[in-house]
Parts: sequence; structure tokens; C-alpha cells
Amino acid sequence: MNDMNLYEQWQDLINNQTDESFPDFWEKYSSTESKIYTDILEHHTQQVSGTFQELVDKYQADPIIFMGFLDGINTSLKEEQKIEALDETAVLKLDIDFEKLFYNMLVAEADYLYTIPAWDKVLSAEAREEIVKEFKKSKTVVKEKEPGRNDPCPCGSGKKYKKCCGTNQ
Repeated sequence: MNDMNLYEQWQDLINNQTDESFPDFWEKYSSTESKIYTDILEHHTQQVSGTFQELVDKYQADPIIFMGFLDGINTSLKEEQKIEALDETAVLKLDIDFEKLFYNMLVAEADYLYTIPAWDKVLSAEAREEIVKEFKKSKTVVKEKEPGRNDPCPCGSGKKYKKCCGTNQ
């Protein structure tokens, strides 16, 4: 009997992937995840709820892979689940913030998820475009302007930059 809980088994599974095992793992995980998200998006007006085992059965998922799905969606829920403590009998109510979910899929670079056609039923093309803009803006790095040689030093000493922190520039 395995003494690890489902979350620990999920962590163990992802942390022990090898170059040889990863392609099979990724195929199983991403296809399960795509299937679940497609169903959720198709039925986005219905809250996903039930026991852990009922949802595993509904989505015909491996319990540990389903735990991985929960780990991924958790930050997109209006109220995060305490997934570390879940077992097969735990009752789940996934109240999904779809805009946050779409954004998080962009962050995760999960193009196989944020391009699911059923998104059309949930968020308008304009809304998704706006989220993509927000995401791109968050990735833009603005370089600080270097002080000029005769400007006051940004360290607050009152000296000119060239006589203080800019000495070695």
C-alpha cells in the first residue's frame, strides 16, 4: 500500500520524470487535461462539483493525473482548494474564474489549452485579446534610465553621480 497521499504521488510523478519517460507522461497528462478543459468550457455555466472519485470517473482520468489537473487549475479558482490534503472522498466545488484561467494558461504557455475552440462560448474574442494584451504587458521589461554623470547620485548621498556610485562607470 502506498503511504503517500494523492498530492504527494503527483509531486513524485512529475519530479521523477526522465528524458525517456517524459514524452509518455506528457502525452497522458496533456490529453487528459485537454479533455477535462474542453468539457468544462463546453459546460461553463455548470459548476464542476462532486467527490474527487466521481470527477475522476466522469473524466475517465487516472487519479494522480487528475490531481495534476487540480494542481494546475487551483490558482484559477475563485476559492483555492487545499489540494495537499485531498483524498478520493473529498468533495470538490470548482468555482472557476475563466478570465484568470485563460491568463494562467498564457503564463503556462499551454497553447494546446488556450486555443481550445470552446473558449468561444466562454469569453469573446475581444475579451481574450484584452487578456493577451495584459499578459504581454506584464512580460515587458522597462530598463531603468542611467543617471547622467552630472546628475545627483540615486543613492541619496547628495553628491554628483560621477563622484559617488558612478566613479567606476
